[in-house]
Amino acid sequence: MPTGLIICLDKPHPYLPDQLTKAGYEVRAAYTETFESLREDLQRVRGLILRSRFTLDRAFLEACPNLRFIARMGIGLEHVDVAYAESRGIAVLNSPEGSRDTVAEQTMGMMLGLLNHINKAHQEIQQGIWDRKSNQSFELRHRTVGIIGYGNIGSAVAQRLSGFGCRVIAYDKFKRGFGNDGVEEVSLAELQKEADIVTVHIPYDADNHYFIDEKLLTGFAKPLYLLNTARGLILDTAALVRQLQSGKVLGAALDVLEYEEQAFNVLELSTLPAPFQYLRQASNVILTPHTAGLSHEVMEAHAKVLVAKIEELPI
Repeated sequence: MPTGLIICLDKPHPYLPDQLTKAGYEVRAAYTETFESLREDLQRVRGLILRSRFTLDRAFLEACPNLRFIARMGIGLEHVDVAYAESRGIAVLNSPEGSRDTVAEQTMGMMLGLLNHINKAHQEIQQGIWDRKSNQSFELRHRTVGIIGYGNIGSAVAQRLSGFGCRVIAYDKFKRGFGNDGVEEVSLAELQKEADIVTVHIPYDADNHYFIDEKLLTGFAKPLYLLNTARGLILDTAALVRQLQSGKVLGAALDVLEYEEQAFNVLELSTLPAPFQYLRQASNVILTPHTAGLSHEVMEAHAKVLVAKIEELPI
């Protein structure tokens, strides 16, 4: 039976500490504690559970000489020094499987919202405007949807699109041979040539900073709708605004913004720069506050995924 201390730096679903306690671990809650207050316990900690409150950089990890695993409740690992952790033999776990369904569902909602002008029509009715003609919709079944990133969430989006009768194509920098009856595997150049709608599902790292930039957007053969429910910093917001103004991008739906702080919980909208203020007022843009992965069910799903992965570790 495994033993040792696990510290939860952020609050998990109760399933996670309950199951790890049953497995033989000592589980400690540290939801508001500082690095300094944890320093003594970090000397003996075997596992860290977190979302986004701390940055686990080299200095933090050096304070954990007996650490064996890091478990991130969620997808992104940009605030963990993965290379240094792995050089020390520390397993770095995350749980994209836990939020694949909720992110895919919101992506579909935003996609349909754009094509049916739901946000615009609702705002007009609130203002006393009844305008059917300018809110005439486009049918998804006549469109080609391009998915950038065919991991847990990209594949879940493709699965949901299968019932709409549209053509689905996907590009993934690292995967090959994933094409099937519901999705065609294509190059990025082919996706730019064929897609009417583009939805992005890639993680953030230094190589993906501003992956969606001016050059990529202007390289699409057709005017497009763009959705980003991944990470804010993969999209150059100013470039998006310019392409919305030019008509190259017909509409955009963003659940994430490049201006967010690490934990995604606080954002003073009135202080953000001009590109955001344009998006905030645009009738062909849908914005949500990083909620695609924040369903009522998702924390339990993350907990179950991580418990299973921790139980498989050879420690």
